[in-house]
Amino acid sequence: MTAPLLLSIDQGTTSTRAMLFEKDGSTFAVSQQEFTQHFPQSGWVEHDAEEIWQTTLTVVGKALDKAREGDRQIAAIGITNQRETTVIWDRKTGKPIHRAIVWQDRRTADRCRELVAAGHGETITARTGLLPDPYFSGTKIAWLLDHVDGARQRAAAGELAFGTMDSFLIWRLTGGKQHLTDATNACRTLCFDIHTNRWDESLCSVLDVPMSLLPEVRDCADDFGITDTSVIGVELPIAGVAGDQHAATIGQVCFESGMAKSTYGTGCFMMLNTGESPVPSSNRLLTTLAYRLNGRSTYALEGSIFVAGAAVQWLRDGLGIIASASETQELAESLPDNQGVYLVPAFTGLGAPHWDADARGALFGLTRNTGPAVVTRAALEAVCYQTLDLLNAMISDGARLGTVRVDGGMVNNNWFAQYLANVLDIPVDRPEQTETTALGAAYLAGLQVGVYDSLDDLVSNWKRQREFTPAMTPANRDAVLNGWQDAVKRTRSAY
Repeated sequence: MTAPLLLSIDQGTTSTRAMLFEKDGSTFAVSQQEFTQHFPQSGWVEHDAEEIWQTTLTVVGKALDKAREGDRQIAAIGITNQRETTVIWDRKTGKPIHRAIVWQDRRTADRCRELVAAGHGETITARTGLLPDPYFSGTKIAWLLDHVDGARQRAAAGELAFGTMDSFLIWRLTGGKQHLTDATNACRTLCFDIHTNRWDESLCSVLDVPMSLLPEVRDCADDFGITDTSVIGVELPIAGVAGDQHAATIGQVCFESGMAKSTYGTGCFMMLNTGESPVPSSNRLLTTLAYRLNGRSTYALEGSIFVAGAAVQWLRDGLGIIASASETQELAESLPDNQGVYLVPAFTGLGAPHWDADARGALFGLTRNTGPAVVTRAALEAVCYQTLDLLNAMISDGARLGTVRVDGGMVNNNWFAQYLANVLDIPVDRPEQTETTALGAAYLAGLQVGVYDSLDDLVSNWKRQREFTPAMTPANRDAVLNGWQDAVKRTRSAY
């Protein structure tokens, strides 16, 4: 008898996808739709949650059609999502009170500085593993309540609900019956104590976030409700939820302490499994939950780069020098070197290990000979250099990495994957299934409903498609890294 499919909703920063997976982790079908990015001011990034909901309905509908055409059953739904992106909606109508504030948004940088100046920084980091930075949800929640007319009063009256995109989708998919999130999304809000695994009342008070807004927190593989037939036409259990980087860690089956993955989507996120104990970072990395299963937490160190694939999108949509991301490999390969050109893509500030909310993007080393191929290569190289910054911080925190597993759309570019191995100076493993974020959500749902018996079943699914080994001379590597470090220093000193 054919095993049922698992439906994964991957609600990302630039698009929403629905993917159907076989039990062995292979793809049965995929549907994807981009949505609008809104930039109302410098450093501000917003999404229309209603538009995201419509893209979700569209791609889920297409996936359900594919399953019916193949006469296949669906066992459960897993959801993975862009983390920290903040939505507040009306509990009666389900309508958002404002556009969603995206994780990349920097509008609350001044508020974060105030929290540090008031002496709250160490407490926030000790309890949440995070830094007081506009990246995270807590200050976004307070901003919405303070800038939407009547929102604080409505929140106090219990009329409003907060959620990251997973919570918003669960609410809509269940017809408003469930206000839930999972531990990995909760731990990115600045409101959640990763040691007690609970919302922290004192942190909420400091951030001015009413606890009545917050969703109930559950394990990553858990009961998140049943879809309403009036919404998608069928009842299916929502059985797995994880923020995108945590889902990718599961999809890459990084279940042992010391295993690491690096995901290249809109941003880049490297996550190192540190086991059952949280490891504080001395190098401004984040201490976070990797996942929580059966009430037991597994922790990780994480480094976050705000702009990775977004730089390629900028080449396409902002500069118009490429028509599609697939062109970047050929352009990069056409050059013997970078001609001394460096892009620091700090379009919305710099993430780890710098955490500089005020930095802005810069392009150095331009000459009359600089053309589309050079700028394209600089954009790809920048992601590799930033990944090395994260790796060096992890090594300084005691990590010993022999290899890193990579995934996300950018790693399909062979030139990029090879240059990454050159820069990191360790092997880079690309799996057969590179859509590991969506796969991780599917795995969680499958664990909950019995498609899989244990994590061992998931480990046996992982297969390496290609290993990229370092192939750059030490002298060349030192030269390009010195150029990168100089570019970052000049970028930061300009602001």
